[in-house]
This record gives sequence, structure tokens and C-alpha cells, in this order.
Amino acid sequence: MKAPVSWIREYADLPADASAEDLAARLTALGLKLEAIERPGHDITGPLVIGRVLTMKPEPQKNGKTINWCRIDAGAEMSQQFGANPAEAVGIVCGAHNFAVGDLVVVVLPGGVLPGADGSGTVAIEARNTYGHVSAGMICSTKELGLGEDALPSGMGGILVLPSDAGQPGDDVVELLHLRDEVVELEINPDRAYALSLRGVAREAALAYGVAFHDPAERAKPAPDDAGYPVVVDDAEGCPVFVARTVSGFDPAAPTPTWMSRRLLLSGQRPISLAVDVTNYVMFELGRPIHGYDADKLSGPIRVRRAEQGERLTTLDGNDRGLSPEDLVVTDDSGIIGLGGVMGGRTTEMSGTTTRVLVEAAHWDAVSMFRTGRRHKLTSEAGKRNERGVDPTICEVAAERVAELLAEYGGGTVEPGVTVVGEPPEPPTITIPIDLPARVTGMDIASHTSIANLEAVGCAVEAAADTLTATVPTWRPDLNDPFDLVEEVARIVGYEDVPSVLPKAPSGRGLTPEQSMRRRVGRTLAGQGYVEVLNFPFVGEADLDRLGLEAVDSRRTTLRLANPLSGEEPLMTTTLLPALLRTVARNLSRGTDDLALFEAAPVTLPHSGVGTPILAVDRRPTEGEWDDLTKALPQQPLHLALALCGDRNRAGWWGKGRRASWSDVIETARVVAGAIGLDLTVRSASLAPWHPGRCAQLLLGETLVGHAGELHPKVCRAFGVPARTSVAELDLDALLARAVTLRKAPALSAYPVAKEDVALVVPETLPSAELAATLRGGAGPLCESVRLFDVYTGHQVGEGHKSLAFALRFRAPDRTLTEQETAAARDAAVALAVQRHSAQQRT
Repeated sequence: MKAPVSWIREYADLPADASAEDLAARLTALGLKLEAIERPGHDITGPLVIGRVLTMKPEPQKNGKTINWCRIDAGAEMSQQFGANPAEAVGIVCGAHNFAVGDLVVVVLPGGVLPGADGSGTVAIEARNTYGHVSAGMICSTKELGLGEDALPSGMGGILVLPSDAGQPGDDVVELLHLRDEVVELEINPDRAYALSLRGVAREAALAYGVAFHDPAERAKPAPDDAGYPVVVDDAEGCPVFVARTVSGFDPAAPTPTWMSRRLLLSGQRPISLAVDVTNYVMFELGRPIHGYDADKLSGPIRVRRAEQGERLTTLDGNDRGLSPEDLVVTDDSGIIGLGGVMGGRTTEMSGTTTRVLVEAAHWDAVSMFRTGRRHKLTSEAGKRNERGVDPTICEVAAERVAELLAEYGGGTVEPGVTVVGEPPEPPTITIPIDLPARVTGMDIASHTSIANLEAVGCAVEAAADTLTATVPTWRPDLNDPFDLVEEVARIVGYEDVPSVLPKAPSGRGLTPEQSMRRRVGRTLAGQGYVEVLNFPFVGEADLDRLGLEAVDSRRTTLRLANPLSGEEPLMTTTLLPALLRTVARNLSRGTDDLALFEAAPVTLPHSGVGTPILAVDRRPTEGEWDDLTKALPQQPLHLALALCGDRNRAGWWGKGRRASWSDVIETARVVAGAIGLDLTVRSASLAPWHPGRCAQLLLGETLVGHAGELHPKVCRAFGVPARTSVAELDLDALLARAVTLRKAPALSAYPVAKEDVALVVPETLPSAELAATLRGGAGPLCESVRLFDVYTGHQVGEGHKSLAFALRFRAPDRTLTEQETAAARDAAVALAVQRHSAQQRT
């Protein structure tokens, strides 16, 4: 919300020395956060005055351009100072042609400074020889004054022609055009809709300084009668109040007054035409959105109702919209003429031929306005206010204000008929304990302070012995419960006075075992060189397609959000891989080629065929409803996802580097499991999105807890990640449920290790981890470790086979092993491998 300080001062008796910075600081303390302070026109200096065009002589030039040699009456003092001689007016060369002899214009004389034409820097004005004349200044356009291109309708983007009663030649125009006004831009929270108006901001400013506030809405309401335009409201809940006034004899060519155009510009609204500008001006002034119809285009009475299925409307922005039965619409005998409270229709739009205007000031249900705007993806200044809640009691005042301005500046006549349909809802009352503000805030707030502060924000307060009953002001729909009143009292007293008292730390028992295990997993991955990332838990069907998931894949059973942040990602994710791969691609696009990332986050696994019940919000759910709601809650297990690409070990003086491979990501999964006392079994598998021949199952016993391996090339291309990128995803909840929280430290033997190596030829499909487990089991308790150190495939071992070489290490806790003991343990390990896997020992 942009609020010109001069406009605020009209309604609040601010101190004369109150600066924009001080005003912004005080408003921020009250909850209207400062966004920016703007000072348009503050770079304009020097003589800037009203001038009257005395003569205007066109002079064609050799370059085909025609200039005007003008004599300007800039006032006696200025003419004497800058004229050819004391008796002559100021001579100025001008290339524009949209003004005439006798017009009042804005003249900047030598020594003046204007903003640069491109909006940056400044331009110093000097007397100079041009086109055979000494031009002593410049006749200004709206753009040169910093008022914007086509900002003021009378200027049309060329020379700014002032109204005939603007002043006398030589008068300063800075105040006339509000050229050095200051603007405070505020961030308004959605529940503070009253502050989306100068009425609301000025009320807060008066509150901040403790000065008088002059409410622009405090004026006599016109009495309704039967002579006004006929209106029927079929949905009183959606439209509690509808007010209509009519202005006839309106001149559509009448210019918007300069002061109004300037204020609209400072408020961030581009002036369009007098009829439109007046409705926008009153909306910014009072906060009440207004809509104007070309009354001659209306046919029959206006009716407010809900739309019917299949009905359509072409709105003012030119879009043909299909309507929903939830939309509130305004109709006449010709059909739908507007989307109530959001945007009008094309058929009754005000135009350059409008001479009779019907002014609509209606109060609309805020929830309906929000849903309609969201449904049609429509945002407007009117919709922004209607969907947040507007004062329902000022419809008559707003309509009367618009009608008066149209009549005053458009030469029209306000017709006597006043249409008022409906009544505003009664404001609620809230009762609180008289000491509640003090108890909640911890400040010493006396009861009379609470009463005074609530009255200052517009509440009518009745005090009893131990309670206060406040009638909420009609412009504050955000005040609904006792603690809203506490907040109002506290923000006026000052949040800076809330005592800073640190609570005593409770004597807890530290982290839970699960929390400790999760931290251990994170530290382990960090030690392995991985970096943690956090992603939004949302995906779209396109993400699941890029993963190559089949239609029957359980990971396609997702929970769809009714109100997603992005229409492209409306689903709660069932796998962490899409978001993790997008993160990999994003980092690659920024020059990071070697990546090791992990994410630990929940996924959402909905119950198939179980819908979410929609419960009433005006009561507590029954036991049965609570059970249904609990059953509908999806499972959200914690998953762990890993991603590797680029170099795992970089090259350097120490030797060659090594590219990350799918075996690295499998080993990382095993290291993570080992950190919490678990041992994963690895088996070959085939599952999207992994490469069929480079995918592994990860099991705890016979329980599947995840998969790891190299991504399918199609998936890599789809996500824009390097070929042979490796990923893993594990059910971290399943791992943590079986984690060994307390482990006995291993006994260390002081005796030397005995080394034995074996090479076994096995079927190519046999996982090396499975063979290693068999060797460990066959070697018995003397086996300290089994490590794979070589894999060979070729004609020497035969097609469909491979040779796996293992280093076996043996050690006894109480003696040095003999060669016979070591050989016996080795032979037992080999024998079991032969028995289980038909292995053949290579010699």
C-alpha cells in the first residue's frame, strides 16, 4: 500500500515536523511494516513556475521538423530576469504542438534541474542558442516533470496544460502538482485490510502520534428511496449490502483534475479517465471498492445471484471465462454483466461515450471473493480488498462520494434516487478478563489503559468489575477472539516494552534414541563427503514419468493437494529422488560438477481408496469422525536419498582420480547402516529408475529397506544430470527401528593377523556381497574380515561366469594362529561356497 504523506495529513493532525522516516517507524511499530519511502520529484530544483502562452509561431526547419517559437508570460519578476529585455516575456523554443496561445503551462527557467528523460540522473536547464533563437528555459511535459508517460489525461504525454484556474503566471507549481510529496509504502498483512486505504493508514498514523483523526467516511448517509435504479439480491449471504447511485449528463471527455491524477500516481495507480479515476480514488481513500456501469447499456433491473453451470462472462480484461456455481454474479435482463466484487463485464463497461453512470458500492462475502479470484486467477485492487474484508457500513457514503466527484468534475447531475438493498451484519462483541492483556504480555497494563487503547482502535467498550466487553469496529473483521484484543492493546502500549525474560530450561533427558541415531546418520554421511539438501515435498506427474515409473507402480499412488503452491507440482511425493535429481541438475548448471548429496525427509504414502472426510469447523469432531479422519491420514515414513556424480576422488599430484560409480553409493548405504549397528545384505534387482544391470536391493535380513545403483540413461537425460549418475533411496524409519543404540566395544587381540587369499569362479549373476557372507560364515569365529579386492571376467573363466578374489584375515584373541588352523578355516570357507554357489577355486 502506497500512502502519500500529504494525503495522510488531510485525515490525521500530524505534527508539522513529523518526517516520513519517523512516520514509517511509528507505523511499523504498530504492525504496518515499512517497504520503502519514495520521494518523487525531490530532484526537481530551481525556478519552476506557471507560464501563460502569449504567442506561438510555428517555424519549419530544414530537417523536416517544425518548432514553435513561443513567448511566455512567466510573471513580472521572471520575465524581467529571463526575458530579452525587462519589458519582454520569456522566449522559449518548443517542439511539441498540443498546446495553444492562452494556455497555462509549466515552465522551468535557467538554473532549474529536472529528472533525466530515462529516469536516471538529472538535467540542468540553461539558456542556449537553438534554431536561431535564444531559448531561456523549457515548457515541460508530464514525463519531464517525472509524472510518467501519459500520466495526466490533459497532458496526453506531451506538454502539460494546466486548468485555466490553476493560478497566475509566475506562481510556483511544486505545491500545485505535489511534485515533492513523500510516499510511504507499507506491507499490509492479509488480516489488516482496513489499512489498504488512506482512511485506515491515517487512523493508524493518528494512533501512532496520539493526535486527532478526521474520518473521511463520517458524513451523512443519503436516505434510501424507491426512485433509485432497481436492484434485486437473491443471495443475501454473498452480498449483504448493495447500494446504487446514478449520475446523468456526465461529460466523458472531461479531464481528471491534476491533483487527483497525481495522488493516484503516487498510490501506484495509472490514471485512465475521469469516470474510472474517481472510482479508484474513492477506493484508495475509503477502502471500499466501487464499480461503475454505463447506465445506458443496462437492460432492466440489476440482480445478484450465484452463477449457473455452463454460464460464461467476458470480463473487462477481455478474457472469456467459464463460471462456477460458487461465483457471485451481477446480471440484468441481457445476462451476466459482472463477476461480483472481482471484475466487471465488457458489455456494460464505461467508455469514451458514457454520459450516464450507475455507481455500484456493494459489500461482498470475503470467502466467496477469495475463492472466485483464485478460481479465475484474477487479481485486482478491488478483489484484493473484498477478499480480505471491507467495512460494510460505508457503502452509501462511498457511492455518494463517487457521485459527487463525477458531478463536480464531469459536469453531471446526481439523480435523486438512492438504492440500498440489505443491511450490514451486526458487529460482534468480545468479553475478556480485565487483566488479560497484562497477564499475556507480562507488562504492567492498567485496566484504564486497556480501555483507552481499545477505544482508540474504534471499539466501543463497556467495563464491569472484572471484565471488559468490546464491540468490534465494523472495519476490523480480524478481531474475533479475546487474544486479538490483547494484541491491539499490546501494539499500542509498545512491543518494545514487553519484558525480555528467558524461560528456565527444563531438566530434560537429552535426545531420544531415534534422534541420536538420526544425528549419527547425518554425521556419518558428512564424514563420507556428502552434503545435506532440503527440498519441497511436491512432485508432478511429469516427474514420475521422467523416473520411468510404470502405471501400476505403487509410487504413482499419490496424495493430491487441493491448493498446491504450483500447478505443475500438485502431488505429495512418494519418493525423494525427483527433487534430489532437480537439485543435482541445478548445481551442475551453476558449475559444480562433482556432487555427493543426501536428503533425509518424509515421503507421503496415502491409503489406497481411502478419501479424506471434510468435517464441519463449528464443532468438535465426533468419535466416529475422528476415527475416519485418523484412518485417512497417510503414512509418512522417513526416507534417506543419496546422489553421486562426477569424480569421487580427484586427480592430483598423488595420482589419477576416480569417477563415482554405483558401487560407491551402495557402499555408502552399507556404511550408514553400519553406523547404527546394522549390516545390509545386497542383492541384484531391476527397478525403475535404476539401470537394469546396475541396481541392487538393500535388505535387513529378508526385509527390503531400499535400492541403490546407477540411473537409467533415459532418466539421466530426462532430469539433465550426467550419464552414470548413481542414487540410492532407503527407508530410514525401518533402519532406525532396528538400530543398535548401545553396542559393546569390540575386543582387540594383541596377537598377529594371519592372511589368506582365495579366488572363486562363480555365476556372473551372483552378488559379491552374498559370496562374501558365505565365506565369512564358513570361516568361523577366527575370521576377522573378508574383503573383495579383484573381479575378473573373460575367456579364462568361461562365459556367464566371473572370478572374485577375496582377502581373508584371521586372528585369535588368545594365541598366535598356526598355519594349519588358518588353512583349515580357509578351506571351510571355500567348501561352504562350493556347496551353496557351486563355486570353483582358481589356482
